[in-house]
Amino acid sequence: MDLKEIQNLIKFVANSGVAEVKLEMDDVKITIRTTLEGNVSEATYVQMPAQPAILPTAIPQQISPAPAVAPIVENTNYITIKSPMIGTFYRKPSPDKPLFVEVGSTVAKGNVLCVIEAMKLFNEIESEVSGKIVKILVDDMSPVEYDQPLFLVDPS
Repeated sequence: MDLKEIQNLIKFVANSGVAEVKLEMDDVKITIRTTLEGNVSEATYVQMPAQPAILPTAIPQQISPAPAVAPIVENTNYITIKSPMIGTFYRKPSPDKPLFVEVGSTVAKGNVLCVIEAMKLFNEIESEVSGKIVKILVDDMSPVEYDQPLFLVDPS
């Protein structure tokens, strides 16, 4: 990740209203904390060693719902649909409307599964595959991170 990308990430986080963002890649760990006014109060950039010996066990898991992870491992035929952005997850288009999908719903590629609000914009998240919704991994109106699993779909 180059300096320009890091600067753009800091600007995005400052404008998003999120209090803290942690991003880990193979060789980089970035933490950005903001104040209530949206100003960046702290940005930490750490270059990771080539082969971390203790690091994977030393990092606490922020979002690790153990029961939700177990079914993913049991059946590898399921396709995981992940969040393409940071924001707030909504299962329906508005409070008075029905849910987009429920467990057991059949979806086609391109069907809207949920909405993620980011910076006061509501982004429709469409299904990447056709199949049946097996599990919804996030509660309605919950914050989600980039690349966080949202749905399990059985493509068969």
